[in-house]
Amino acid sequence: MFQYNSQLKKLALPEYGRNIQQMVDYCCTIEDREERTKCAYSIIATMGNLFPQLRDEPDYAHKLWDHLAIMSDFKLDIDFPFEVVKAETLDTKPDPMPYKLERIKMRHYGKLIERMIERAVEYPDGEEKDALIMLIANHMKKQIFQINKEDVDDEKIFNDLAYYSKGKIALSTATHSLHQFKEAPTATSSKQQGKKKKKK
Repeated sequence: MFQYNSQLKKLALPEYGRNIQQMVDYCCTIEDREERTKCAYSIIATMGNLFPQLRDEPDYAHKLWDHLAIMSDFKLDIDFPFEVVKAETLDTKPDPMPYKLERIKMRHYGKLIERMIERAVEYPDGEEKDALIMLIANHMKKQIFQINKEDVDDEKIFNDLAYYSKGKIALSTATHSLHQFKEAPTATSSKQQGKKKKKK
């Protein structure tokens, strides 16, 4: 009688397929330890051939032996060439990463802009500092444009720069101007262009 995969034993690592799992199951039933070990090495070679593009990854061979142990439900009794993963440590979760939550003054600019302005304030006066400030100001304008798709008044950007820098960066629309951003036109297909020409 035909059996569906849903009726068969659930695969521990589906990426290796049912044939590899059956090889592992058979390997666990071999009574002679030496023969069982030879069988395990043959299975590892076959597993490696399934993903040859990953052979250059660090600890690739070690990972294969870990996977073999997992697929055997940790019942394969051989002398592993590596210290393989243990059943009791397989489902352990790593310690949570500490994440510092920082207050963002204006969320549409993000924290990176704040830090860039802080660095710009500390930068020595000169052409490089002026160029850096203009680069930041243009990026701020672009950030706002991406949100509302409308041209943003330069004066607002300059006011925000002054606010962020606590008045240490003061630009005026009388002496400075920023880039004008426009929404890119949507591409039209050749079929649509053909229809327009016919209408004409």
